[in-house]
Amino acid sequence: MIRKIIHVDMDAFYASIEQRDNPRYRNKPVIVGGPPHTRSVVATCSYQARKFGIHSAMSSNKAHQLCPQAIFVSPRFKVYKAVSQQIRKIFYKYTDLVEPLSLDEAFLDVTENHQNIESATVIAQLIKSEIKLKTKLTASAGVSINKFVAKVASDYQKPDGLTVIPPDKVEKFLENLDIGKFYGIGKVTEKKMRKMGINRGKDLKQLTLEQLSDHFGKVGKWYYHIVRGLDNRPVNPCWERKSLGSETTLKDDISNRKEIIQILKNISEKIEYLMKKNNYSAKTVTLKVRYKNFETVTRSITLDYYVNGAEDIIKQVSYLLKHTQAGFRKVRLLGITMSNLKSMDQQKENQQSSLFN
Repeated sequence: MIRKIIHVDMDAFYASIEQRDNPRYRNKPVIVGGPPHTRSVVATCSYQARKFGIHSAMSSNKAHQLCPQAIFVSPRFKVYKAVSQQIRKIFYKYTDLVEPLSLDEAFLDVTENHQNIESATVIAQLIKSEIKLKTKLTASAGVSINKFVAKVASDYQKPDGLTVIPPDKVEKFLENLDIGKFYGIGKVTEKKMRKMGINRGKDLKQLTLEQLSDHFGKVGKWYYHIVRGLDNRPVNPCWERKSLGSETTLKDDISNRKEIIQILKNISEKIEYLMKKNNYSAKTVTLKVRYKNFETVTRSITLDYYVNGAEDIIKQVSYLLKHTQAGFRKVRLLGITMSNLKSMDQQKENQQSSLFN
């Protein structure tokens, strides 16, 4: 049976809520994140701000330079979570097979659905309409035969888009797709592929499984399958994230300890944004260091309490850094991963439970 998968992604979710709730912000460049002249980063921004080249995880200072007239707004995660719960209630009207990826996006398997609607496209249209009616926000949706193609499709016509890729169109769609639009291919890999002459799906498709594995390692197998529209992953309503992290490959190898610490502070800010966006905190902090000669080491610490703030993260990372040779040896990559995760809801439940036990 061919599956019917929908990926729903809210449009500039946090910024759209701020514009909805404050008429002064409408049709203006709004940035949700810490103020400029701090070490803060952009959580998200309105489409008016994106025209200036601003994007998530950019430093607030850089965003201010690109758009001095931008309005900076502090995140209101409780509000965003409440709106997210409204949206999920709409999803569950159609199916129990809902896999949230974050507060603002989710996969739905509507092959069989509560409303017995045969067309997944119709369901996507109904969901988009109800979201707009109940929250006054817009969503983009992708409809196709698996999670990968549906995810790519939802990003194809943002904002307020609906892209349907039927089974007989999947192969051609992916062949013509720009390599930078393939979900899971990051900027570093995209740059490497373009140097190899891989600019579209049809170029990637020319490489054998063995060639892709030679060039990209284990992930080469994934590229081989997705460019052919093959993705058998089920929509998992019990999906649970195991870890969350961010890393950066440096333009130049560095050995200056202060520079290394500053880069790790910037990564910590990004991690804080990701943790709060996904409603998580963590007990285990892992530092990743790759030296100039490509030797890679990791150092971890597991705490007896949960953290999700940049200050707590960099405190642990600075301790872990002392147990590496970074600074004595040149470094080409730095990264931080948080694991042993727990959602904030679970923590609250545990705290409430302990009061009565």
